[in-house]
Amino acid sequence: MPAHLTRLALMGVLLSASAARAGDAPRDFTAQDLVTLDRVADPHLSPDGTRVVYDVRSTDLAHNKGVHAIWVAGAGAPMRLAASEGGATTPRWAPDGKAIYFLSSRSKSAQVWRADADGTHAVQVTNLPVPVGAFAVTPDLHTLVVSLPVFPDCETPACTKQRLDGRHAGRASGQVFDKLFVRHWDEWADGTRNHLFALHLGDDGAAAGAPVPLMAHFDGDVPSKPFGDDTDFTISPDSRALVFSARVAGRSEPWSTNFDLFQVGLDGAAPPRDLTADNPAWDGTPVFSPDGRSLAYKAMKRPGFEADRFGVMVRDMASGATREIDAAWDRSVDSLVWAPDGKHLLVTLPDQGHEILARLDVATGAHVALTHDGHVAAVSAAANRIVFAQDSLAGPAELYALQGDGATRLTFNTQSQMQGLRLGKYEQFSFPGWQGEKVFGYVVRPADFDAARKYPVAFIIHGGPQSSFGDGWSYRWNPQFYAGAGFATVFIDFHGSQGYGQGFTDSISSHWGDRPLEDLQKGWHAALAKYAFLDGNRACALGASYGGFMVYWIEGNWSAPWKCLVDHDGVFDNRMMGYATEELWFSEWENGHATPWEAPGNYERFNPIDHVRAWDKPMLVIHSAQDFRIPLDQGLAAFTALQRRGVPSELLTFPDENHWVLKPANSLQWHATVLDWLRRWTQ
Repeated sequence: MPAHLTRLALMGVLLSASAARAGDAPRDFTAQDLVTLDRVADPHLSPDGTRVVYDVRSTDLAHNKGVHAIWVAGAGAPMRLAASEGGATTPRWAPDGKAIYFLSSRSKSAQVWRADADGTHAVQVTNLPVPVGAFAVTPDLHTLVVSLPVFPDCETPACTKQRLDGRHAGRASGQVFDKLFVRHWDEWADGTRNHLFALHLGDDGAAAGAPVPLMAHFDGDVPSKPFGDDTDFTISPDSRALVFSARVAGRSEPWSTNFDLFQVGLDGAAPPRDLTADNPAWDGTPVFSPDGRSLAYKAMKRPGFEADRFGVMVRDMASGATREIDAAWDRSVDSLVWAPDGKHLLVTLPDQGHEILARLDVATGAHVALTHDGHVAAVSAAANRIVFAQDSLAGPAELYALQGDGATRLTFNTQSQMQGLRLGKYEQFSFPGWQGEKVFGYVVRPADFDAARKYPVAFIIHGGPQSSFGDGWSYRWNPQFYAGAGFATVFIDFHGSQGYGQGFTDSISSHWGDRPLEDLQKGWHAALAKYAFLDGNRACALGASYGGFMVYWIEGNWSAPWKCLVDHDGVFDNRMMGYATEELWFSEWENGHATPWEAPGNYERFNPIDHVRAWDKPMLVIHSAQDFRIPLDQGLAAFTALQRRGVPSELLTFPDENHWVLKPANSLQWHATVLDWLRRWTQ
């Protein structure tokens, strides 16, 4: 097999696993299948490269939750480790390969635990008064670094616990704020910050002594909220220091994207030192080279923009000299790790509807793609071996090993679950979009495809808007769910999507309603012309977040092709979004780098609320109460407009979900409601 997994090879592996057992008739893929699939993630190779530990999330429908366990793949068949009993996640090898550290809440609080390399003899390493959010062990095995949510003015974690207990004991429930954020993603601010602490590890592997604060009085979070993790900091190979990425909050946190890299000694004797103060934009994902002489990281150039191109920087730690090694490569890197040789970096990045793995030469910046299709979700490298998680439109993530000129599948966690399921075949197509530039899309055939038939269509519009909807598996917007229900699916990577060059991505800013709409219109017509099985008279458009904005925009500006619409957590009033969202930098950048009061016309130029008079197509509105990115009032207002105009409409809302629908039972209800809506208007 060549060094890259071709689409044909990847589909062959996954679809062969889905073949019907002897005597069993194949059946269609359903929401129940989607929700209950095991989810393979977070691979980490042992120092000698012979074994890989990884996280598997299974679904406990009875208790309406996901359950995490640690698995290991090596010489024998992959196996679940005994240390997983009671719940376990975030497995990390000890630097000597003799133990596995992980997080578990089996003691009623998330703490660090340790097990032998075979997953036995699990013992608790930390017993801190507040939960551990992330951790890392120093190469010399003498120190454990943990991230804890603490009040910055508290000298100890115990002080934070005491203050929180006192707050909860009081009868009054009000909170007074004097700056933003007051809420972020799906949580109200409580005044704590994620700070790093160092703990001494004894000979028995347990933490001992008082935690040493490494960020005392620092006004910022490591990992960053809401989605940061242990890739936000890195420990030097000599075990003496670490570098972390953080944004100094101040009063500008909600409209700043200025993350810097800070270096601090593990003895906590001196405050963190800013290494990238000269860059007012985003610096993140620091990784020390194997010899400790260099630091690689990602950096944007434009402050206030969260979707600028991430270039790969390398800093000489002795001189401070820094250079961008991939300046000539018009792609934005998502993740990076050092190759064991210290001469290359392994990076993942979006590329024309795929998320690929590539190797970067640190000296020259030359790049070589190691995969070409599908979606690479995570990478680990050790001892000249590379392991990565990869999924595609044909199936969920599994682990693969890349060695020499071959790639081998290592795990089969979802094989039995996918066995006997009939999936829809898919292909990528292209067409001239805005300004005649090439735009890509995908079509997924129904699972019961018959070339002589015409099928109803789900036209799905991705969010972001600076993201991509391509050859990857999703647990929220999965085309195979629609394929199993007898629908064809079409989706377009319109202008603004990532993976086609930064200019393509930039083109959507201040143009939410024209350039992407032109691509969607042209893509829809191109798909109808190319694929005779698409029934253009039985089609519904669906979208979430920015895709939800576009659904509202389509309702007032391009409703003719659609029998129905589905809007999930979309922007209905763009001007109010500029006041009500929490990450203000996003709305301000996307509307001409201005606030709503500085440039109200920018916010009104493409505002769906101004076109309600033209709304006439049936719409299902979905919006959840814990969505603070696009607050619930946006969905309520849209539903009110539909009802007042007499347009057939329904509202589905979840009081316990955020911008996404994550609980298994809620996800099943979401899919059932959406499918019922589509069938009602396309049959």
